[in-house]
Amino acid sequence: MTSPPALWTSMVPADTVFARSQTAVGAVGHRVTYADGSSQLCATSGLWNVPLGFGNPAVLEAVSRASRAASYLTLFRAPHRYAERAAERLLTIADPVKYRRVIFSTSGGAANDAAMKLSRQYWSQRGVASRSVIVGLRGSYHGTMYGSHALSGDDLLQEAYAVDRRSVRHVAHADDGEELEMLLRREGARVAAVVVEPLLGSGAYPLTDAFVSRLLALREEYGFLVVADEVATGFGRTGRMFASEVWDAAPDVMILSKALTNGVAGAAALLVGPRISTEFVRGGWTFVHGETQAGTPACAAAVEAVIDELERIDVIGTVNALAAELGRVAEALRADGSVDAVRGRGCFLGLSLRTAHGEELSGAEVLDVVAAIAAHGVRVQPGPSSIGLIPAYGFRAADLAEMEAGVRAGLAQMRAAAP
Repeated sequence: MTSPPALWTSMVPADTVFARSQTAVGAVGHRVTYADGSSQLCATSGLWNVPLGFGNPAVLEAVSRASRAASYLTLFRAPHRYAERAAERLLTIADPVKYRRVIFSTSGGAANDAAMKLSRQYWSQRGVASRSVIVGLRGSYHGTMYGSHALSGDDLLQEAYAVDRRSVRHVAHADDGEELEMLLRREGARVAAVVVEPLLGSGAYPLTDAFVSRLLALREEYGFLVVADEVATGFGRTGRMFASEVWDAAPDVMILSKALTNGVAGAAALLVGPRISTEFVRGGWTFVHGETQAGTPACAAAVEAVIDELERIDVIGTVNALAAELGRVAEALRADGSVDAVRGRGCFLGLSLRTAHGEELSGAEVLDVVAAIAAHGVRVQPGPSSIGLIPAYGFRAADLAEMEAGVRAGLAQMRAAAP
């Protein structure tokens, strides 16, 4: 038996062996290069992380300067100015009326864990420890840390890992909030928070306006906290700086990651609204959460540089212009039957796939489609019976044409091979 490689790659069987054409060696602009000399156009923004393109010079220079000046500073029991400035900038672009404090974390999964802890402590210290239930959405993805793994609504082997889901509930997202309301009628006095992705990262399913309106009305009635997980949707991705900013009322916590540093540092942030932050200050409570690598000088400098770059390119105008062109590509694929349906918002689209017999594709079949498209030079994101198109904001007409050609060729190859 051949010995497995030293690197244990995520989300694939442990015996997977990768060819040179699958082993990345570089990434510049919108392209990833491989050990065999080939390259692919990345239509996933590096797993949502790199909306400004690989190797953005301004972000790299900011990180380099901070690393030379302060290679490491911690946020345990004391601040540092790099993190203070980054927090101030985040509140400025998110609205300092809606959000008052920033907690730095190291990943979207870790930040979701922190949000669950924060919500439960909020109620516990107010003398309502029974309010410990966290509600998420079926089909959602919040990470694979212990808490976020429990909260994720996808089937991710939670039972095998003995992830404790006794204080977690999941409801539908496509019923305009009916199941959520039914749950609250039964357990509303026990619900600490409801955590939602404004646009589900797995499949690009947007929450309907009716769902959001009902969620906010139910918050008023039952008092739970609302957490918006904007790990995938933040920083302009849906045509707004943050997808939840169009809601009639702000969430109590907004979680950010991925585009936060344009992929150059493992980073996340919780933006905490006044309802929670005021109570913690008034009570003098200590939030017992800390991460060694959270909010380091390099990370904080990257956050500031990303915000500068988003402002420089007029991110909202840029994304909406690109989204119009991306939408035309997606609609052309739907119109000629290459894909079944198109969903999503802005520069975050999901293309629904079905077999010739009208059946949804399995996870393995979707991965085969992704591999076929990759063989034609384009990286796309797999989803539930779908593929995702998540281009970086610097895509031009030639990039969109190359993306469309690769997607068409890969889908045609799979149709030709189908029984």
